Amino acid sequence: MSEIVKTALLDRSMKEVFDWSDSDTPVRDALWDYFMESNGHNTDKTEEAMLPFMSDSDDKIIAFVNENLKK
Repeated sequence: MSEIVKTALLDRSMKEVFDWSDSDTPVRDALWDYFMESNGHNTDKTEEAMLPFMSDSDDKIIAFVNENLKK
């Protein structure tokens, strides 16, 4: 039996998860864009930075986004 990865939060739009956002961008894409900007658009480094979010709890992801993406 294959392992199920719980990533539902990552697939929801920013405005669905965060009351401070009006973006229709999925949380996953917002994080990807954040890491691409912060590491000089290096896809390999961005992929590596995104890996923990595939298994992190929703609370941990929300805390990271609030700390780093909230403007």
